[in-house]
Amino acid sequence: MTRYEPAINVDAIQALDVHVHVESDGHGHLSLDQELLDASAAYFKGGESRTPTVDELADRYRSSGMAAVVFTVDATTATGHPALSSELIAETAARHNDVLIPFGSVDPHQGQVAIDRARALVEDHGVRGFKFHPSLQAFSPDDAAFRPLWAAIEALGVSALFHTGQNGIGAGLPGGRGIKLRYSNPLLLDDVAADFPRLTVILAHPSVPWQAEAISMATHKANVYIDLSGWRPKYFPPELVRAAGGQLRHKVMFGSDYPLITPERWMADFDELAIDAAHRPAIVKGTAARILGLG
Repeated sequence: MTRYEPAINVDAIQALDVHVHVESDGHGHLSLDQELLDASAAYFKGGESRTPTVDELADRYRSSGMAAVVFTVDATTATGHPALSSELIAETAARHNDVLIPFGSVDPHQGQVAIDRARALVEDHGVRGFKFHPSLQAFSPDDAAFRPLWAAIEALGVSALFHTGQNGIGAGLPGGRGIKLRYSNPLLLDDVAADFPRLTVILAHPSVPWQAEAISMATHKANVYIDLSGWRPKYFPPELVRAAGGQLRHKVMFGSDYPLITPERWMADFDELAIDAAHRPAIVKGTAARILGLG
């Protein structure tokens, strides 16, 4: 086993994408069942492969002059679908440590097993954070049952990135395949950020329809950040554009949600936003590099 250690030259990359999905392990195993994958692809109308492997992501981002945070989501309990291995993702990313940063994912419903696995993923495998999707994983982040998990991740000194807002997974299916949007209200993370002040909490995506709540949290709490993935910037809510170019210019980060949105399309849209050129380097790579400990 090779433990991941980053070797990214931040000065040499044009951008650091903090939100990239691994959807296949290359051995026929997918992150979700085909119906959910097809529904999200239809929602985003993406044109590239929906199921990239870690090796494919490394090649793609290396050729683009970018680096990327890569992860899967362990929703085994909620979906009944076996998760991809975060351990394997980390080990593969270690071969591409010039362009990739692995995050782990654990199933919050697994209690102490999830906590022990989170510790091993950081200490033995070198992951730099964790990805959670409350709607897909069917849990409310403010539930006291999950406090031991947040305490463990805080003690490990790594970030926790949570899906917030609208959900492309299950979109257009009857009942949204039972996936509940309310679990992705960012205010459910306000207790987490308040009670675990040394835990870096990243609110993934423009949090529509709760954008004002997300901006308020990131303004109020030093440990709360926003990643700008999952929406093309030309569709960002106006209040988010104003905040990103102003009071939150050091609290928002570039993320694409690839393979659903390409990083090039995101960057092209971002170039058209009314954000001062002096603030753009922090948004596209500087802030993420700092909170991920890349120098």
